Amino acid sequence: MRVQRVLVGEIGRPHGVRGLVRLHAFTADPRAIGSYGPLTDASGAKAFRVTPLPDGLGRIEGVADRDAAARLTGTKLYVERSQLPPPADPDEFYLSDLEGLAAVAEDGAAIGTVRLVEDHGGGPFLIIDGAAGEILLPFTKACVPVVDVAGGRITVVPPTEVLVRPEGGEGAAA
Repeated sequence: MRVQRVLVGEIGRPHGVRGLVRLHAFTADPRAIGSYGPLTDASGAKAFRVTPLPDGLGRIEGVADRDAAARLTGTKLYVERSQLPPPADPDEFYLSDLEGLAAVAEDGAAIGTVRLVEDHGGGPFLIIDGAAGEILLPFTKACVPVVDVAGGRITVVPPTEVLVRPEGGEGAAA
């Protein structure tokens, strides 16, 4: 089983000459980002010990000058899913908990499996692997009205305005 990592922050631009950085924490309490222990890069190969400071700044252990801090700009910080506290409410979940869930239509027909949840700034979307190939679906209440993490499935209602069907049959130019 692969280790599931959850994005909890990102290292921003350097601040000053002593290695401080702008620290963008994606945790409910931005100061909590340092409490999860070592954070890793996306591959899990490089670990960082982060100390959050006031005003959105942070100190990275072992980074003592502006040049070293600048080399880390844009590094995304991850923690193992098991290190995060459980959701406070039974209806809450982490977006990463959706990965691996079955995606079904309202009538129960299998659509595929959630491979990944991405968010590039416009809101999260799901990447679903199905028999028809890869499906990208916005993660909204309209498109995903039911999330049942305990049951291992989500109900999916793809928006009709984004379905593209070729005219004139397979292989026709659009």
